Amino acid sequence: MLTQAAEDYLKSIYKLQEKGGKVSTGNLAEYLDVKPSSATGMIKKLKTMKLVSHERYQGVTLTDAGKTIALEIIRHHRLLELYLFKALGVPWDGVHEEAEKLEHVISEDMEARMDAFLGYPTEDPHGSPIPDKNGVVLKAPSVQMTDLNNGQSCVVAEVSDDDSALLRHLGSFSLYPGTAFRVIEVAPFEGPFTIDIAGQQVVIGREVAKHIFVNNIEETDNV
Repeated sequence: MLTQAAEDYLKSIYKLQEKGGKVSTGNLAEYLDVKPSSATGMIKKLKTMKLVSHERYQGVTLTDAGKTIALEIIRHHRLLELYLFKALGVPWDGVHEEAEKLEHVISEDMEARMDAFLGYPTEDPHGSPIPDKNGVVLKAPSVQMTDLNNGQSCVVAEVSDDDSALLRHLGSFSLYPGTAFRVIEVAPFEGPFTIDIAGQQVVIGREVAKHIFVNNIEETDNV
């Protein structure tokens, strides 16, 4: 059996791979907030178990076996988030931390029961895709909010879920997945976005906008 730490490494490698291919030891250590030496040690263990491939100066990637485990943990995590949110009423800014504690210990039977209870969902409360029981991930195309221009309208597809303060901030504006908004103005020189959400004008800083992903983009009259 893998330790929780090993599972966390596999899950983190998967997420970093999704953003940009091979993962450096330094990036992985920073993402997990551990020392580079700790990351190096765990990578060696995972390589011995044939769960990752690693070449010096070439980064680390998951093997098929490692990817299967990572997707199973991610499935547990996102199903737990949605169950906590829908069934127990845990706020969307609190489910991530709770799911982190439970994702390693739930049984396959509990996973199946949650899946059925929730109606076999495909997304968690933050819009992230839930891998199916076969490890298939269906993710609709989206772009960062920072790619939007004046006068464009769109729908929130997904938001980063690992910062509870950010989620509370977005929740105060009702910027949840599925929320439509229109860009009124993009300030120059990397400035903030002024947007319209159902008639309410809201200013979103660029650093916050980097954590919001949108789709269904259309050109509209910016009036």
